[in-house]
Amino acid sequence: MSADPTPKKTPLHDVHQDLGANLVDFAGYLMPLRYRSETAEHQAVRTGAGLFDLSHMGEIFLSGPGAADALDHALVGNLSPMAVGKARYTMICDPDGGVLDDLIVYRLADETWMVVANAANAAVVRYALTERAAGFEAAVDDRSDDYALIALQGPRAQEILEGFTGAPLADLRYYAILADRVAGVDALIARTGYTGEDGFELFVDAADAVALWKALAAVDGVVPAGLSARDTLRLEAGMPLYGNELTRETTPFEAGLGRVVKLDKAVDFVGKAALAAQAQTPAGRRLVGLVARGRRAPRKGYRVVAPDGTPCGVVTSGAPSPTLGTPIAMAYLDSGVEEAGLAVDVRGRQEPVDVVALPFYKRS
Repeated sequence: MSADPTPKKTPLHDVHQDLGANLVDFAGYLMPLRYRSETAEHQAVRTGAGLFDLSHMGEIFLSGPGAADALDHALVGNLSPMAVGKARYTMICDPDGGVLDDLIVYRLADETWMVVANAANAAVVRYALTERAAGFEAAVDDRSDDYALIALQGPRAQEILEGFTGAPLADLRYYAILADRVAGVDALIARTGYTGEDGFELFVDAADAVALWKALAAVDGVVPAGLSARDTLRLEAGMPLYGNELTRETTPFEAGLGRVVKLDKAVDFVGKAALAAQAQTPAGRRLVGLVARGRRAPRKGYRVVAPDGTPCGVVTSGAPSPTLGTPIAMAYLDSGVEEAGLAVDVRGRQEPVDVVALPFYKRS
C-alpha cells in the first residue's frame, strides 16, 4: 500500500485558510494545528463549545447479512448484540495481539455498520476488514472521501445544536447515533467525541461541510479549535492516541484497555489466542498518568527514571495542562517498577513526577 506524499485537503480547507489557521501535514491531510491560541481553544471546549474539522478520519462501511459476524471476527469487541443506533469503542488487532487501530463502530441499520478509523490507519483498516470479511456475506465499502466530519464539543454543545435541528438530542445517549437534518443538510448525529466533554460528531456529505461549519461557527461563543487543543483535551481525559499510547507493538491489555477485548464472544476473532494468553499472565508494562512537580513538561519519547537514575519507562504523550495548570503525561512503566520517587529525564534534567490514576480530568 503506497501513499501519495502530497497532503490531501479536507472539504473545509479554504475555510481554515480564511480563518488564518496554522495548517500542518497530519496523517496525510492538511489540518489546522491552531487558529490563534491553542490554550484559548482548549478552554473554550471546557467551558463553552469548540468546533473541530475531523474530515481526515476514515469512514468504512460493512453491509450485508453477514456483516455483524464479519465484524465480530475482525475486531476484538462483541459487536453483533449492538442495537441499531448504538456505537462502541473497539480495536482491530493483528494475530499477535498488537493494535492496528482503535475504532468507533456504529450500527446504522440491521445490516449496515460504519467503522470510523484514524486517518493514518484508514487504508490498513480497510485492507484488514476486506481480508477478514472474505468468508462472510458482507461487503466492505470505504466512503471516507464522501464524508466530512465536524465535531461540536463542550458543555454548550447540545444547547447550540438544538438551534439547528429538530432531532431529539436530549434523548440521544452517549455513544449513540441518529440520522436527521442539521442546518438544512442531512447528517448522522453521533453523541461521541475525543475531548472528555459532552458533544456531537456530525457526519455529512463532503459538499455540505462548508455550509454546516459556517452555520455553527456563526453562533456566539463557538470557537474553532485545532489539533493542538484536541491533543491536550484528550490527554487530560486520559484518551489514547494511536501512534503514542497504541501501536502494533502494544496490546489492549498493556494500554489498560483489556475491557474492550471480549474473549467470551461466540465468534473466533483475529488475535484471540495471543490476547487470551496475555489475559492470564501477570501484567507487564503498564500505562500510567504522570503529574510533574515542576513546570517543565514531559514529552513523547522522554525516559522515565527510577530514584537511582535507571531508565524504567517512556513517556507516550505529555503537555502542560490548561485545565489543571501543571504539566501532565501518560507513560509506560516497565514491569515491577515502584511508583514512588520517579522522575522524567527532560533534556538531561531529572524532573520529579507523581504517578496518578487516569484520567487527569473528568467532567462533572
